[in-house]
Amino acid sequence: MQYLLYYWTGLQGRGEFVRLALEDAGADYVDVARRDGDAVMQPFLEGRADGARPFAPPFLKAGDQVVAQVANILHFLGPRLGLVADTEPARLEALQLQLTIADLVTEVHDSHHPIASAEYYEDQQDAAARRAADLRRHRLPKFLGYFEQVLARAGGRHVLGRHSYVDLSLFQLMRGLRYAYPEAMATLSPGLPLLEELATRVADRPNIAAYLASDRRVPFNNSGIFRHYPELDGGTGA
Repeated sequence: MQYLLYYWTGLQGRGEFVRLALEDAGADYVDVARRDGDAVMQPFLEGRADGARPFAPPFLKAGDQVVAQVANILHFLGPRLGLVADTEPARLEALQLQLTIADLVTEVHDSHHPIASAEYYEDQQDAAARRAADLRRHRLPKFLGYFEQVLARAGGRHVLGRHSYVDLSLFQLMRGLRYAYPEAMATLSPGLPLLEELATRVADRPNIAAYLASDRRVPFNNSGIFRHYPELDGGTGA
């Protein structure tokens, strides 16, 4: 089956979590907005296209099905792409972990846009400084420490005991945080050896390595979720 992925052009954003799964599996897919422009998504977003109406990108069209929300898309794709065991316990555990990743991704976004997504960062910079400090000192250690423990319990190499889309998403999370908060991550990384090793292994997977070296991988930038504002970075101490 050919999959049609819809996401904004010019940034990685939440669409990258889905794109990594498609790339890793060598799936036949089209990045539709990159080919046809962002306006191609409007009929879906306005409810004028067939299938379930998405609230926002990313969404995926697979035959007649339209599937939205990153965790939901990966839950749908996982067994089809061989990126999760096709059993209910495995699929539910993967979904649970992916939803936890989504929680942290939201907190990362809100660290630079704590008041309103529609306003410029410069219009909420003071609030962002307070929110980012809390993210660095409390939320990143809590979330990343949790994933480090999950990895350890699963044997240290894969969060589900075998390669899965959750491994790919943790790679993207670690890469994004390293871009957005390099000083904080330099402090945290020594306590996260399993996560760091996982990210390295994922980057070395043949299809992922080829993707990262290609022009399909849009660089991190300050239009996406993971944004680097030096004034928001810093240590993780009180």
